[in-house]
Amino acid sequence: MGTNGGDAQQPVIGIAGLGFVGRALAARAREQGWSVMGCDPHAPAATLASSIGVQVLPGVAPVAAACDVLLVCVLDDPQLAAVIDAIVEAAAGAAAEVAAEALAGAVPAALASHGPGLVVNAVTCSPAAADRTVAQLRACGVDCVEMPMSGSSAQIAQGQALGLVGAEAAVWDRHRACLQRIVPRLMHVGPPGAAARAKLASNLVLGLNRSALAEGLALATALGLDGEDFLQLLRESPAYSRAVDVAGPRMLARDFTPVSRLSQHRKDLRLILEAGEAAGLALPLAHAQAQLLERAVAAGLGELDNVAVIDALRPGFGAHAPRSAP
Repeated sequence: MGTNGGDAQQPVIGIAGLGFVGRALAARAREQGWSVMGCDPHAPAATLASSIGVQVLPGVAPVAAACDVLLVCVLDDPQLAAVIDAIVEAAAGAAAEVAAEALAGAVPAALASHGPGLVVNAVTCSPAAADRTVAQLRACGVDCVEMPMSGSSAQIAQGQALGLVGAEAAVWDRHRACLQRIVPRLMHVGPPGAAARAKLASNLVLGLNRSALAEGLALATALGLDGEDFLQLLRESPAYSRAVDVAGPRMLARDFTPVSRLSQHRKDLRLILEAGEAAGLALPLAHAQAQLLERAVAAGLGELDNVAVIDALRPGFGAHAPRSAP
């Protein structure tokens, strides 16, 4: 089945990893009227996905066998590797089974289906993991598009997040229409591997913007200024960034209900620092932010939203419980 988004044949969407990003992309696909199936080893995530119409299956192999497009939305390099290994193993097993049936005259080899025609890597991963993923899938004859998302799960669900695309031009042309129905805002940043690299660089800027806002708010309020007034000042000044509107009010209200997790950005920072080291860059601001987030996670803020970074800057940090639970 094709994935060009036409009306004749609607793709079946599979999702490996039903956390915040996976569920948001599932909701987008369901809005198109498409069938969505997925898997996640964590029962609460699977239950939440089931509640929005996702057919939950017991693992990657059955999802891959039944879908046309498989979105991989797991956390990190090891989880990505495990999913891709499962896809490759399932594809090899299916190919052997169909070849045997074809030799026996039971099924024409031309009708063989070895799993998804497209795998979308939506993981914020290392460049090496992204390159390895593309190579493994290419060897199986499966198209791969990198599409890490820049934006929170709420922004993804609203169609406002930006998908960074790394893919060969022909592969991108083949699948663009389908993916754009799930993620309206897409930017093709280059060949395979480019999106992983772009996501790390953009996440560095995003995280530093958020931490700079948190530090400025902490200073302003510690000096006796009204927080809301200070946010308005920022909106009218050259210091403005989107973080003022997206994160500022939540920081002031100490609304740390997660739409992304602080611990996950700490993971991204580790990848950023590794990439910087490989490129011969010191990245002193990234190191300072990483130290701040390590302290925040050690103090119990890791499962809260990224805006909770402001609590790591307050006097008596760690002495009070956060207002909003995960």
